[in-house]
Amino acid sequence: MERQKSRKREMDEQELSNFVNDLLISRESDEVEFKSATGGFPGSFWDTYSAFANTHGGTIILGISEKKDMYYSDNLSDETIEKYKKEFWSALNNKTTTNLNLLKNDDVVATELNGSKLLIFYIPQAKREQRPVYRGLDPYQGSFKRNFEGDYKCTESEVKRMFSDSNISVSADKRILYNYSMDDIDLESLHQYRRLMEIAHPGHVWLEETDEKFLEKIGAYRKDRRAKEEGFTLAGILMFGKTDSINDDECAPNYFPDYRDEELSLSATRRWIDRVCPDGTWEANLFQFYRRVLPKLQSFLPKPFRMENNIRIDESPAHISIREAFINLCVHADYSAEGSLLVVKRGDSFIFSNPGTLLVSLQQYYEGGESVCRNPNLQKMFMLLGTAEKAGSGVDKIIKGWSENNWRRPLIREKIRPDKVEVRLQMLSLLDDSVCKELDRIYGSQVKHIDKNMLMTLSLALTEEEVSNERLRFSLNIHKADISQMLQKMCKLGLLESKGSGRGTTYHIPSAKVAISSPNKATSNANMATYVGSNKATSDANRATSGSNRATSGSNRATSGSNRITLELPKRMTKEQMSVIVVDFCDDWKTKEDISRHINRTVKYIKDVVLPFLLKGHLIKMKYPDIPNHPKQKYCRVSFDEQKDIKA
Repeated sequence: MERQKSRKREMDEQELSNFVNDLLISRESDEVEFKSATGGFPGSFWDTYSAFANTHGGTIILGISEKKDMYYSDNLSDETIEKYKKEFWSALNNKTTTNLNLLKNDDVVATELNGSKLLIFYIPQAKREQRPVYRGLDPYQGSFKRNFEGDYKCTESEVKRMFSDSNISVSADKRILYNYSMDDIDLESLHQYRRLMEIAHPGHVWLEETDEKFLEKIGAYRKDRRAKEEGFTLAGILMFGKTDSINDDECAPNYFPDYRDEELSLSATRRWIDRVCPDGTWEANLFQFYRRVLPKLQSFLPKPFRMENNIRIDESPAHISIREAFINLCVHADYSAEGSLLVVKRGDSFIFSNPGTLLVSLQQYYEGGESVCRNPNLQKMFMLLGTAEKAGSGVDKIIKGWSENNWRRPLIREKIRPDKVEVRLQMLSLLDDSVCKELDRIYGSQVKHIDKNMLMTLSLALTEEEVSNERLRFSLNIHKADISQMLQKMCKLGLLESKGSGRGTTYHIPSAKVAISSPNKATSNANMATYVGSNKATSDANRATSGSNRATSGSNRATSGSNRITLELPKRMTKEQMSVIVVDFCDDWKTKEDISRHINRTVKYIKDVVLPFLLKGHLIKMKYPDIPNHPKQKYCRVSFDEQKDIKA
């Protein structure tokens, strides 16, 4: 083993990054895991296999080790690769190793990178009915999931919820509750529901039934002939039950529906201006929560004026979007999980958060058309009110209603521990005037030379504080591969900076740019100081002055010559961080002396380190390219159009 370790050699980080990026794009994967194999086929492989299968899938690369952000090749031989392939297939089909084989032959690929042999495994996401996927014989000891930090072992409750979701024949909300009776039903809610159903379906035969029989027809009461049991279902009590009955340990002890109207300007002591939650003044079942909160949400939307058959129609596509999002919150929640049903109105945003996980992939969610519901009985009850959709078109209506107003596409996120699904609807245009002005303030003339997709990406990064490939995939009408290339280009141009790796990679407005454009903002995260030198910052206006000349925070544009603002930067900065500042500074022709003064670094450092890095990356150009040492040599940033010509 020592002999094998000694054969490890460092890998070129950029080539490895490009290689991995191509792999992820080719299989529509979002995450990669490196595994060293110098000591044999790694046992931790099966933890990651389970984690990828139970989460969003991923790619395992065998033959590379990672240590302190450095990557090393194992230098595996062809014989070792073949040996590991045989061991893998033998173990994969052995129930003592894992309970389920998800892979096909072409999911295991031997390849090579700069002479280093690698073995690649493409792990798909398991279907709902296949989860949990686990190593060994005990699902409660061998089930794993994935977060941005790696694999983690599932708790017993997480495994139970996966088993519950996998049982398609008996959904969670069909569960019969023991020792519940009509005394647990809020009759006012039930009778209000029946009246609304009468409006939606005049003359429906079920409306002629008694309350008890009606509840059985709509799935609120069930008879299990095989088990010879009958009683109220989880769906029935959630929809029509009294608050104390719902919160009983037998039903849904974690249930807590919560609506908040939060304004961005509120003080720390005043967290909302309106709230609806269980407070003892009303029976907080789903039906009453729906009746109380939906009108509040829709009241914030623009009122349409549309006539049909001489009747004014007050419900716009946006109103339908809000309604569908609210109902989705109720019918897709996992009521056995920790957390509450949370609806928040904050500024121009509506946020719907429910406990649980998605039962379909994000791609399937945005495409719509596929109905996979955790609580079909609740879905049925809302449908009988003439509201919910069953054939997957509820998501379609959410997206359509927002797009018809030219608002940003809905954002859906999954969070873990506790598991939550969050849907965010923003009444903001991607290219809102105020956002464009802010981008112009931050980037100056640089933002005028980029294409629309890049501009929309910056808009999202600004207003949402970060973007990801996944977020852009469902906001821009371009392929994931093109998004990946665009994000790399934007980082190279200094428009964005990245954080994290794999599926957890996010992109942000460079902190150095924010510090330069907005000196009155806190810059502690970037370790950037305010403007210094002969320009003294005033305490109450945060304005940099130089004699009679004043650079205000509104323009934040440094003037030329003796009035050029000098920055006090951290002593230690990477070349990439430095390039952001220099490229922005070189909006017209500058000498190396100009650059030296601007960033407070020596001319030698500029000449030997910064300029070669920027020239090699085609981020700046020389005024006299044929004579690099020309005595009047100057430098200017490369425009986006010139960048495209260079790439071509």
